[in-house]
Amino acid sequence: MKPVRLAILGLGTVGGGALKLLQENAAEIKRRTGREIQITHVGTRRPRPDLELEGIKQSADLLDIVRQPDVDVVVEVMGGIHPAYEVIMEAIKHGKQVVTANKALLAEHGNELFKAAEDNAVQIAYEAAVAGGIPIIKVIREGLAANHIEWLAGIINGTGNFILTEMREKGRAFDDVLKEAQELGYAEADPTFDVEGIDAAHKLTILASCAFGIPLQFDKVYTEGISKITAQDVKYAEDLGFRIKHLGIARRAEKGIELRVHPTLIPDEQLIANVNGVKNAVLVQANAVGPTLYYGAGAGAGPTASAVVADVIDIVRDISYTEDGAGTIPQLAFEALTNVPILSREEMTTGYYIRLNAEDQTGVLADVTTILSRAGISIDAIMQQSRLKDLIPIVILTDPIVESKMDDALAQIQALPAIRGEIVRIRLESLDS
Repeated sequence: MKPVRLAILGLGTVGGGALKLLQENAAEIKRRTGREIQITHVGTRRPRPDLELEGIKQSADLLDIVRQPDVDVVVEVMGGIHPAYEVIMEAIKHGKQVVTANKALLAEHGNELFKAAEDNAVQIAYEAAVAGGIPIIKVIREGLAANHIEWLAGIINGTGNFILTEMREKGRAFDDVLKEAQELGYAEADPTFDVEGIDAAHKLTILASCAFGIPLQFDKVYTEGISKITAQDVKYAEDLGFRIKHLGIARRAEKGIELRVHPTLIPDEQLIANVNGVKNAVLVQANAVGPTLYYGAGAGAGPTASAVVADVIDIVRDISYTEDGAGTIPQLAFEALTNVPILSREEMTTGYYIRLNAEDQTGVLADVTTILSRAGISIDAIMQQSRLKDLIPIVILTDPIVESKMDDALAQIQALPAIRGEIVRIRLESLDS
């Protein structure tokens, strides 16, 4: 059979890693696919003398590349929304198969792209868009295909996990660890996407669509970052037997689906609580197999390139073994999607860690617990901390409650004359099966 011809758009960390992997493992890949994969084009604006590019056409005109007849598969690893959207649309219109690692593009414009792919009988493969080297997309759509997925929760941003790990293990402040993360290359000069949860929300959008058969709805994900987490709260959580992780959570509820990214207390004996550093992990609760945990490197040249090349291999196999070339990689089947409501923040249900600073006055704690009781909020634990200056920190853990009720209760507590400063609220999940 003739070779499958490939264009790689973007020769940064991931693109360069994918090119090297395809070259170094060419014989093994050919054995597994039965076809040679030939890289015919690369899209790049700068020279890469460290890469072996002999015999490969190089151009900065990406639209021209995807129109070429000697390109069967387009690998988009540029990142960003534009021009990636326009380039992939053009590739689809010209009948090219697509592999992408672009989680932001899929989360925000995936519905349009998948519809175009369906209309043009081509595929979009996107394993590398979520959790790097962890094959979580394949797990959900293939390994757990017989299951009804009830919920999933993931540490899906390595930068945030590194920061929270350092804060817990060394008692460091957020700003101090963020600076180190930037120096180590874990965080960008503008770290907003990582530390404010946007990157994780993009990934959660994709996971939820795969897991629940719903359209991609990034704009409905409740997103909260970790920039307000203090070393004080990290320590108090640990004293209570919990660790704070920045989780993306997608859960079926009675009235709809919860999609949320936020700092979360989880019991320290649970496996996902012990995922540290820049590692990622996704915990999936399915009705037949129960809970399963997937762990590994969530970013970097090697892990992400591995996922990109795995998608290329799947597409090459499909090109070889399907008559019409449309392939068998599961896509977003629009006729089968369900428009289940996505719950607002106020409708979501979770437990809470609450920390407030109170003046040392008789009856303050009684007032606080009375307000919570009237709101129907059950208290699981109360811990009074050592005095800080003239104030006493009080930490309260609650049982799960609808967030709107917690909003009302905290507004009443905040208005008490003895309460000083802003009340800290962090959500709490047991992640029980």
